[in-house]
Amino acid sequence: MELLAPAGGPEQLRLATHFGADAVYLAGKRWGMRARSDNFTDDELARAVTWAHGRGVSVHVTLNVVMTDEDMDALPAYLRFLDEIGADAAIVADLGVLDLMQRYAPHVEAHLSTQASVMSATTADAWARLGVRRIVLARELSLDQIAELRRRCSKELELEAFAHGSLCMAYSGRCLLSAELMGANRSPSKGACAQPCRWAWRLVEEKSGAEVPLEQDERGSYLLSSNDLCMIEHLDALAEVGVDAIKVEGRAKGSYYTACVTNAYRHVLDGSPVAPWRAELDAVSHRPYSTGFYFGAATQNPGRVEYARERMMLALVESCSVDSFGASVVEVTCRNRAHRDAEVKVLSPGEDVRRLRLANLEEWDEASGTWTAVDTMARSMGRYRFRSRFPLSKRDVICLEGGQEG
Repeated sequence: MELLAPAGGPEQLRLATHFGADAVYLAGKRWGMRARSDNFTDDELARAVTWAHGRGVSVHVTLNVVMTDEDMDALPAYLRFLDEIGADAAIVADLGVLDLMQRYAPHVEAHLSTQASVMSATTADAWARLGVRRIVLARELSLDQIAELRRRCSKELELEAFAHGSLCMAYSGRCLLSAELMGANRSPSKGACAQPCRWAWRLVEEKSGAEVPLEQDERGSYLLSSNDLCMIEHLDALAEVGVDAIKVEGRAKGSYYTACVTNAYRHVLDGSPVAPWRAELDAVSHRPYSTGFYFGAATQNPGRVEYARERMMLALVESCSVDSFGASVVEVTCRNRAHRDAEVKVLSPGEDVRRLRLANLEEWDEASGTWTAVDTMARSMGRYRFRSRFPLSKRDVICLEGGQEG
């Protein structure tokens, strides 16, 4: 199956390609469902397509917000631009956008967003006749329902399914709660959801004012907050029912999330044992994991710490050289704080997660143009280097277990 990774910004794009994504999905500054992500200017998007294609990676551009006439008036010029830069696909949810694509972006494949809630072969084939090449399935489908849809629908139609990441409490993400509570400019359908379902809510009985007993912690109960999706242990099952591409949610997530999750799924898709990579997914920030609707009813977060964070991105590798003693000298850009000789973990494509210590830690002094020995890596985006017993590659990720920083 194709592995489709999120790219909320240019750095996430580079890490997704580095760690083995077959395709990435991203957005320009308008019309994507993650308006608060960094996203891409037109110039950045053109460079992103060139970058990805140079590494054999496809680029899918999201155009799946609810569209108005104002949006439709502006779209033809943008669609021509996507066609000119060689974008591989656009993810759409609106019939009007699909019609405009056929006129202004004839070389860009149309993929139907999960926002369209396709749950039957009849609906899938109807969209295919209108020019859709791939269906991003409704997240409310079970594996049995996907198998039946695959059996009935056109064999030329590709099926894509979410395999990992946040789930929405609303049906296929179609929610009014954020706009109702925060105003029209925070509409989920325009990519600006404030995620009020993730707030700590309490349920109160109207007449008596009494709180209905719920399992909760000291911060409240997350009765509207869905558990996260994790299907890394069931990729064979997704393949068996006819899924062509698996999708990782997370364009609003940081670079470490993109690197860690893409790396884990790439390894398992390539035949690595599941257990160690399932443990890696436990280390990235997440809500309690579930299998969504694939094996039955989805589970809700009954009231726990909303986000678990056990590891953070410490640094990103910029280069690696060999000194006169044959040791690998690794230069990095700092993202978080760690002391000299701290034990860290390294994520590298095609490798198991490896451990090393920050031996001979040095910081680059811009004023003097020299490296200086230091006890702590602490300056955000500062240049540091250390010795490693094995070589690393540019864009490998150095990460730190929780509790070691500071």
